[in-house]
Amino acid sequence: MHTRTLESLATPHVGGRLAVVLFAFTLVSFVVESQLTQYVQTTLGYRQPFFIFYLVHSSFSIIFPLHLLYLLLTTRYTAAALLRGLSIAIADHLSPGLKNTRSEFPRAKFARLVLGLTLGITCPGLLWFSAVSLASVTDVTAIWNTNAFFAYVINVKLLKLQWKFRRLLAVVIATVGTITVVYGGTTSSSGKTPSTDGNLTTTSMSFKPTAPLLGNLLTLVASFGYGLYQVLYKIYAALPSDPEVASDPAYEQISEDIDEDESLAVAMHIEPAEAVYPPPFGFHPNLITSLLGFVTFITLWIPIPFLHWSGAEVFRAPPNALTALSITGIALSGVVFSSCFMILLGVWGPIIMSVGNLLTIVLVLISDTIFGAGIEVLTFWSVTGSGVIVLAFGVLVYDMSSKKSSMRSSDHLP
Repeated sequence: MHTRTLESLATPHVGGRLAVVLFAFTLVSFVVESQLTQYVQTTLGYRQPFFIFYLVHSSFSIIFPLHLLYLLLTTRYTAAALLRGLSIAIADHLSPGLKNTRSEFPRAKFARLVLGLTLGITCPGLLWFSAVSLASVTDVTAIWNTNAFFAYVINVKLLKLQWKFRRLLAVVIATVGTITVVYGGTTSSSGKTPSTDGNLTTTSMSFKPTAPLLGNLLTLVASFGYGLYQVLYKIYAALPSDPEVASDPAYEQISEDIDEDESLAVAMHIEPAEAVYPPPFGFHPNLITSLLGFVTFITLWIPIPFLHWSGAEVFRAPPNALTALSITGIALSGVVFSSCFMILLGVWGPIIMSVGNLLTIVLVLISDTIFGAGIEVLTFWSVTGSGVIVLAFGVLVYDMSSKKSSMRSSDHLP
């Protein structure tokens, strides 16, 4: 019974119900985070973008402890067994040459991985915040959302893959759909322009760009960096036992074979009471996400005094309980979004997730229509662009489904 429960947690079907539920949580939590951020910075007038960024990313630290607590309450495994199994899986991944000895955990490699991922997810966000003060928010938004295109190009180049027509078509039309929504929406806006930094959508009062070329270039670098981060996470951070890695031949060259991991567990005579191996589904990415939050918490407070002294962002605490409560909501919804996104990034890969994340543009548009400015938000271009984004994601889902079906058919061939 233990084995069956563990397998269902560790290796769900890639297109199964659990992945779909997580994806739904990703989209909904993004919309909640976006609307609350817009509310705090416009209606409540609390414009502290770097400080909010710091609080939201630092809050990622709670994800892993909450997941561990959930497993302790819903399974009969001990914390020691869960953590030991996770340690073994990480050691397998980072130091495959030490499989027979397993004398110590590769602390240095793991620390470099966590620091690299923190840098990879922080730099694009900070570049975005710099860009919005220099260039048109509309331009910044459109350029940022090209990260889906960059993710596909980087994925193909790094893994030396062949160009897939359906995937390339989906990425291109998704990018075109995003630009259509962004620029089409400006025709009906009156002094306000929607923008997104990948996690947060804000509404900024129109202003005259001070250095549009520099701002656009910074956004282009940020978009490329975010696409690169997603691909490198998939290659170097996701465990080989993640379903997509195990089933996609494209990742075989950069991951250890699943059978070797299973034979390792047998060779080490791991018992459920000693170690839960392989780790439960989502346990490893949630550890990574929590560590990213912890590193952010202990390092990114340093720029806050300098931003205050320079006048770039004069620090002020939330003026009332409503503002503080709203920021708490932003942080909690950001925790849900990041946790689900990082899990699915290891399961579905960077291409599907980067395009799928663009569906949040559609949901934010719907949310604005229902809870915001009303029907005037909808324009011909915004509706057309949203339809194109949905079509692009549908193409990718079809491509993924057809690939899985063909692989299952080949498995049954004599």
